[in-house]
Amino acid sequence: MESDTYYPSHYLAAPINPQRALRNMDTAHDEPSVSANKATVVFRISSHRRTVECAITRQALVQYFWAPADADDARLLKAFADGSKRIAAVAERKMLTAQHEPVVLNAADFADRGFA
Repeated sequence: MESDTYYPSHYLAAPINPQRALRNMDTAHDEPSVSANKATVVFRISSHRRTVECAITRQALVQYFWAPADADDARLLKAFADGSKRIAAVAERKMLTAQHEPVVLNAADFADRGFA
């Protein structure tokens, strides 16, 4: 079955790079890092022409992103990378209403509130 949809050749030339796609959508992460006290992963996100420093707590990564409770820095960063799309979406929503920086995401920000 042929499609009548025309796709310019540059759309078909290469696979999509998820990190580049995030940057192109006006959402970008600098390289995330584990805070000095090991309690959060710190990152920056840009949206709506605003760049904000954000952090996600270790507890949120343990509870919602499969990081072990005793995870080292590399494992925390892996959990962050694996959940980066969901984390970015929650961070963007929270930054729209945040009155201060950094925007800190905790486990409650990812809790199911009964909305489907």
